[in-house]
Amino acid sequence: MKSASVIFLFFIFSIPLFSQVFNIRGRIFSTERERGLSYANLRVLNTMYGTAANSEGDYELKLTPGQYYLAASYIGFKSDTVLINLIDDAVINFYLEPASLVINEVTVLPGINPANAIIRKAIEAKHKRENLISDYTFSGFTKGLIKTTSDIAAGDNSVSLDVGGADTAKLKITGIIENESRGYFKVPDNYKEEIIARKQSSNIPSAINTLTGGRIIQNFYTDDIKFSGRELKSPIADDAAGFYFFNLEDSLAYDNRKVYRIYFEPEDKSDPGFTGRVFIASDDYNMVKIDVNLNDAANPGGIFTKVNVFQQYLPFNNVYMPIDYRLFVEANLLGLLKFGFEINSILYDYKINTNINNDFFDMALLTVQPDADKKDSVYWTSIQSIPNTLEEKTAYRRIDSLESVPKTFWDRFSFLSVRTELSDNFSVSGPLGIYHFNRVEGNSLDFGLFADNLAEKRFSAQTTLVYGFADKKFKWGFTSEYLLGKFRTHSVNVSAYDKLNVLFSDSDEYSSLLPTLTSLFDKYDFKNYFYESGFNVKLVSEVLPVLKLGIGYEYREQQTASVNSNFSFFSRNKEYEPNRPIYNNVIGAITGSFSFDFRKYIEDGYFRRRTSEGKSFFLFSGSVYISDEKYMNNDMSLTIYKLNLYTSINSFGSTSARINLVGNWSTGAVPYQMMTALAGNIQSLGKDNTFRTVDYSEVYGDNVITLGFNYNFGDELFTILDLPIIEDMQLLLGAHLNAGWTSISAESKMLNAGVIPEKPIEYTKPLVEIGFSLGQMLMPLRMEFTWKLNHFGKNNFVVGVNSAAF
Repeated sequence: MKSASVIFLFFIFSIPLFSQVFNIRGRIFSTERERGLSYANLRVLNTMYGTAANSEGDYELKLTPGQYYLAASYIGFKSDTVLINLIDDAVINFYLEPASLVINEVTVLPGINPANAIIRKAIEAKHKRENLISDYTFSGFTKGLIKTTSDIAAGDNSVSLDVGGADTAKLKITGIIENESRGYFKVPDNYKEEIIARKQSSNIPSAINTLTGGRIIQNFYTDDIKFSGRELKSPIADDAAGFYFFNLEDSLAYDNRKVYRIYFEPEDKSDPGFTGRVFIASDDYNMVKIDVNLNDAANPGGIFTKVNVFQQYLPFNNVYMPIDYRLFVEANLLGLLKFGFEINSILYDYKINTNINNDFFDMALLTVQPDADKKDSVYWTSIQSIPNTLEEKTAYRRIDSLESVPKTFWDRFSFLSVRTELSDNFSVSGPLGIYHFNRVEGNSLDFGLFADNLAEKRFSAQTTLVYGFADKKFKWGFTSEYLLGKFRTHSVNVSAYDKLNVLFSDSDEYSSLLPTLTSLFDKYDFKNYFYESGFNVKLVSEVLPVLKLGIGYEYREQQTASVNSNFSFFSRNKEYEPNRPIYNNVIGAITGSFSFDFRKYIEDGYFRRRTSEGKSFFLFSGSVYISDEKYMNNDMSLTIYKLNLYTSINSFGSTSARINLVGNWSTGAVPYQMMTALAGNIQSLGKDNTFRTVDYSEVYGDNVITLGFNYNFGDELFTILDLPIIEDMQLLLGAHLNAGWTSISAESKMLNAGVIPEKPIEYTKPLVEIGFSLGQMLMPLRMEFTWKLNHFGKNNFVVGVNSAAF
C-alpha cells in the first residue's frame, strides 16, 4: 500500500507561553526533482525551537513575534537558511540542493568489514549516552490512523472490523486518534505519562485513545526492542555485530558533517530481526536516523505485509534523544481481513537531568487529565501538533457524516451476534443468544435486556428471562453494578435470580452452545443442572492501589432438577443420562474477598486498567464463605476458604510460563453442589486450565488443591533448532503439567449420602498429568497430547483439540 497519510512531525524545545503566536508554514523542496523532502528538519537557529516536515515535505511551526534564522536540512542535501522578521503568519518554502559525498578510500583487510568498525564505535557512543542520563521529561504529540477497506464501528472500549470483502480493495482511513502528552523517565525503569488533550474521529471511543508516543515507542538506543511480545535486537545492541550483517553503502552530508548510511539484516535470515538502514554521524558516531522493516522470521503468522519503523534523533544538551517515531503497518489475514494502521509521534521539549523525585512515580503508568476531552478548537490551534492532511480532513468529514446519520435497528442487527444493540447503551439478545437446549429445560427461549455504562459509565444492569418448554418453568435474573470513585474503583453489586444453574459452574470452561449442539445432534448433554433462587449484595473497594477488599451477603435456595426432554435431531434410540441430584437446602452466608495486583495501570479518564507492560507479574486473591445456622437461620453451618496464586513469567525470547495454584478447603459439612470439581473435559476436546485426562465434573471434593503449569514456547525452539521446512511452517509449541489433590470429609459424605457415590473418586495422592500441544499461528485451534503419570486406569493417554470456540 502506498502511504496515503501525510504525517507532520516537529521538533521543539520549551516554547514560552505568550498571548500571541504566529504560524509559519511551507514546504521543503528538493531542487533536483522539485518534490517535497519527507521528514526534513527545520530549526530555529540560536534557540531551542524546531520542527520537521511531513511525508510530503510540508511543515508548520508556531513562534512568537520576533526575528529568527530558519535553517532547513536533510541528509544528503545542503542546508538552506533564511532570515525572517515575524509579525504575522507567513509562508516560506525552502529549496535544498543535493550534496553527495564520496567515501574516503578505505583499506579493507581480509575478514574485516568497515561497517562493523563504525557499528562498534556507535555502540561505544551508546554507552557514553547512557552514562549522561539520570532522568528526563518530554512533551509528545501522537496521531494514529486506522485503515480498513470498509468503515468501522466502535463500542465503548473496542473497535470492530468486518471480515470478508475483496482482497484487492484499497485501504482507506476509517478512524483517527490524536493526543498531546507529557512523559517522565528516571533510571533504571521509572516511567510515567500524562495525556493533556485528546480528540478522535466520532466513531472511535475516547477510552481507546491512550496510545502515546512515549509509551509505545521502540527506542533503538536500547539493546532489545519488543514487537508482538518478541524481543528483537537493535542494530547498535552490544552483540549486534555477531547477529547482523552490515554493509557501508554511502556517506552523506547532513548539517555540515558526514553521516554513514549502513544497510543491515540478520546473518541468519531465519532469525527474527530487522532489515533496513541505520545512519551514524561520522564525528561522534551517534545514531541519527533509522529506517527499518521486520524480516519474515519476525512476522507472526505472516499476517503483516508491511511493518516499517522510522525514527530520528537529535542532541539535547549533547545527549541524543528520539524526536519522532513512525510505525507503518499493513496486514492481510488469509484474504478475509485487510487492514493497516499508522502511529505518528513527535517528541520534543526535552528537559534532561532535572532530578525528578522518586515519589513522583506511582502505580499510574498513564493518566488522562480530567479536562483532556474538553479542549476546544482554540486550544488545538495554539499547540504544536501534527496538522491533518487532505486525506485526513476528508476522512474526518466522511466519518462524522456517517456517524451523524441515525442508525436503525437493522443497521445494528447481525444474524451472527449474541447481542443486538438498540443504542449506544442498550441492547437485547441477538439471534445467537435467544435459544439453548439442555435435557432439563428442553428447547428454551432466552431474552435479555442489557444497559451498559449509564450515568457517566458508572451504572450497568441486565435482566434475563428464560422459558423451558420441557420443564414448563419461567426463570429470570437481574444483576446491577454501580461504580464509585474518581476512577470507578469501588463497586456496589446487587443481583436476584430464579434460574437453572450448572453444577460445579466455577470449574466449567465450556459455553452453553457446545452442550446445545452435542444434545441436538448426538443426544449428549455432558453438564448437570439444579434449580437455584436467591439474591446477593456485595461491596468491593480498592482500598490501596494494589489491594481490593470485598464483603457481601447472599441467600440461596437450591433444588434438584430432573431430565424432562428426550429430544434430539439424531440418535433417537439413545437416552439422555440422568441429571445428578443435589442436596436440597436453604442457605445464607456472609462473603469476603481480597485481591493483590501489583501491575501498574492506565487511568483512561474513566477507569483504571491494569497492564503488565509485557513484563512478568503475579496475582494473589482469596475469598471466604461463612454460613452459621445459629445466626442466619440456616439448615447448616459451614465455612469455605479459597486462595489463588497466579503468575506469568517471561522466559527466553518470546517464550513464557504461566503458573496457577488454587486451594479450596472447608470446615463443616458441604452440600454436594457447593463442592469444588477438578476442571475436566469431554472426549476429544481440551481447554486451557483444565485436566485433560479427567472427565467433565468427574472428580470433586470439599478440599481441593490444583496446580497448573503452562509453558508457551511459541516458535522459538523450531527457530533455534534451525530445522529446514519446519521452522518456516510457523508452528507453535506448548507444554502443560497439571496436579490435583482432592478429598471429601466424613461430615460431607454423611450429609450427601444418597447423593454422591459411597466411594467417590478421591486423589489423596495427587493426580499428575503432563503433555504438549502443537498449533499454527493462523489457526484458532491446536492439537494436545497428554499422559497420566499416576492413577492409571482410563484416559491414560488423551489426544484432544483445544479451541476458544468451544
